Amino acid sequence: MFFSSVCICIVQLRNLLWATSKNDVYLMQNYSVMHWSSLLRRGKEVLNVAKPVAPTRQHPGLLSQSLSRVQISTMAVKENLMVAGGFQGELICKCLDQPGVAFCSKITTGENAITNAVDVYRNHNGSMRIMAANNDAQVRVFDAETFASLNCFSFDWSVNNTSVSPDGKLLAVLGDSAECLIADANSGKVTGSLKGHLDYSFSSAWHPDGLILATGNQDTTCRLWDIRNLSQSLAVLKGNMGAIRALKFTSDGKFLAMAEPADFVHVFDTQSDYLKCQEIDLFGEIAGISFSPDTEALFVGVADRTYGSLLEFNRRHYNFYLDSIF
Repeated sequence: MFFSSVCICIVQLRNLLWATSKNDVYLMQNYSVMHWSSLLRRGKEVLNVAKPVAPTRQHPGLLSQSLSRVQISTMAVKENLMVAGGFQGELICKCLDQPGVAFCSKITTGENAITNAVDVYRNHNGSMRIMAANNDAQVRVFDAETFASLNCFSFDWSVNNTSVSPDGKLLAVLGDSAECLIADANSGKVTGSLKGHLDYSFSSAWHPDGLILATGNQDTTCRLWDIRNLSQSLAVLKGNMGAIRALKFTSDGKFLAMAEPADFVHVFDTQSDYLKCQEIDLFGEIAGISFSPDTEALFVGVADRTYGSLLEFNRRHYNFYLDSIF
């Protein structure tokens, strides 16, 4: 399905890699978020959080504050907006076409303050939202234009990951529980539960058709669920050694990438009912995975002091032509 080439060094873990096009990749390198051009083969710093970060937007009611030396735990990039979360409960929002940081703040100050996951999505009305999932068992929603706090949903366990369905109506909530939840994305009300995993969950992804949800767990499996019937999972995809830390579908829904904490990324062919799989065997801890929007490339970040790199895998095409006689 894919072949590879090597580029640049990364050092952090979690979802710290996002591709906004085949030639534009955003990734963490030490205390910097870098933009890597796979076309020009060079990088450029877009955010440095080793030094104090001050918000450029200030207005009454906006809970924004300056931050210093943020250790980024997770990030997301979508439609010119980059959002990053920190190990001390920080949230940083930057418009990529503007200098400085638009919004930054500590959204929680508890002992379990780490921001485990961030997401940028459009709700059912088409408005852009930011969602942050934290170890304090809270999921917070912000307006992506004003950065105003809109909602806060509470759960019974630390939330490790959230993802919103393509239509913006459903929310998958996963964390320190063997049970995964489906909630209303607007109200946070739980509407269903997914039972089958044996340990804590760390990742999820929605198929572009909005009917299939993939969940990744510490039990080394990814389970696939039909959202119309949550009584049992459709399939169980097995990893080799570790928890399933990252899941990504291609925009056309034809492939699902599944990353373990280190050494292995699995690419499943969804059109074969996930029976066909390419295993990518690499060396080092995996900082993140991301398909390009055109589905032509898969990027894998490797976090290792010696072998740290950004791997680019390009999609292979097999064209068969029928000879015609005129």
